[in-house]
Amino acid sequence: MKAYIFPGQGAQFVGMGKDLYEQSEQARALFEQANEILGFRITDIMFEGTDEDLKQTNVTQPAVFLHSVVLANVLGNEFKPDMVAGHSLGEFSALVAAKALSFEDGLRLVAARANAMQKACELQPSTMAAILGLDDFTVEDICHRISDIVVPANYNCPGQLVISGTVAGVDKACELMTAAGAKRALKLNVGGAFHSPLMEAARVELEHAIVNTEIKVPVCPVYQNIDAKPYTDPALIKHNLIAQLTGPVRWTQTVKHMLEDGATSFTEVGPGNVLQGLVKKVDRQIATESAVL
Repeated sequence: MKAYIFPGQGAQFVGMGKDLYEQSEQARALFEQANEILGFRITDIMFEGTDEDLKQTNVTQPAVFLHSVVLANVLGNEFKPDMVAGHSLGEFSALVAAKALSFEDGLRLVAARANAMQKACELQPSTMAAILGLDDFTVEDICHRISDIVVPANYNCPGQLVISGTVAGVDKACELMTAAGAKRALKLNVGGAFHSPLMEAARVELEHAIVNTEIKVPVCPVYQNIDAKPYTDPALIKHNLIAQLTGPVRWTQTVKHMLEDGATSFTEVGPGNVLQGLVKKVDRQIATESAVL
């Protein structure tokens, strides 16, 4: 069974999608439609902007989404998923690729999500850190013992967990993680505490948009971040999308569940190959590849 996976923020690079734009008329039409919907030429930033321009949340999220969704569209009949999943933002790409969300609605939601997250980041100084070399239970236990807000945010693969919270909370957690034997406790260069309670303002703002957006039954199960389980019911998909902003990305568990449910290969659709590396950390034997035009 073929699993298709979609990357999130952090996979972006200058020049992303340019080959698609130049080689496919269908891709060009979608990119130009996106420029119109967003109200600025995101393609100019994607193809020829600076790293700094591309790093802005309100650009990064729609850019990564666009690259993934346009590529899935251009693949046409070659794109035959038995199951899909996306990492954080990638969940929206997965839903569009699985025909649960329209391209236009998906892009509007991603743009609204990026703006809401940016605003939430500005409400309180906050950050994230990657913890390498500790088991999940130890990381969870240390976070639980700290009085400031700090929570597990991304369960990326065994031995790699990203935490999220206030600057003081993350600093204290990094200190305790190192003392507990972490190989590294590395603060990340991000705008705020994604996938933590500090995103509550963004969750509230996005909830209204998601509730009022049509979501259809997808062509295959979508494994959602919040609990790593497969969903096809539109009402439950909406509920999980809303919860995702303040809840963790359970990527390790998602890959394990997809394997248990019969996945024999994983194809990453979008910029980069980060997710393939994470899949290999869960199961070294599984076949992975990048989708190509």
